[in-house]
Amino acid sequence: MRQLNIPMSKPFSQACENNQQPILDVLKTAFADTRSVLEIGSGTGQHAVFLAANLPHLRWQTSDMPVHHPGINAWIDEFPSPDLIRPLSFTVGEDCWPESKFDGVFTANTTHIMQVDEARLMMQLVADNLPSGGVFCQYGPFNINGQYTSDSNQAFDQSLKSRGCGGIRDISELRSWAEGRGLVLSRRYQLPANNQLLEWRKR
Repeated sequence: MRQLNIPMSKPFSQACENNQQPILDVLKTAFADTRSVLEIGSGTGQHAVFLAANLPHLRWQTSDMPVHHPGINAWIDEFPSPDLIRPLSFTVGEDCWPESKFDGVFTANTTHIMQVDEARLMMQLVADNLPSGGVFCQYGPFNINGQYTSDSNQAFDQSLKSRGCGGIRDISELRSWAEGRGLVLSRRYQLPANNQLLEWRKR
């Protein structure tokens, strides 16, 4: 497997470094039959360069708010991959869904940052735009049946809300937004640090 040396002059998230291998282990299976992925909220760009390098069968389209594009591009400049595409300007609630066709969508650590209406809209947009058989992989902390999965997630949620973020969403809430539009939760993976990866499939 290709290993990446950390370019400390670029935007850097230790959490990305910690969780990218467990995420990759799931995506190898979840995206096995996928060919073109839109990443919603590429952030620093670390996930994109790592995942694109290790999933060479995918065309990986980064996206985020324009303010994050320089950092994402800096990582792509340092670690280019043939099918790693520079970021689109895409903010849920502000921009239209990209015109390109994607049979996969990936997002990491975005749902709990979004306001409730933005998180709902993201689920609806993904459901409406994925083709039949398409896959949506959603990573982050999630509640189950109205309960936090750890004391640390409860404290994190309180911190998020104090900073004006929407907070950790419950999986049942996400299902209510998605499944009426044909996007069904097919698998749930427990990953390190009390995070989960939800694998949704369009039917």
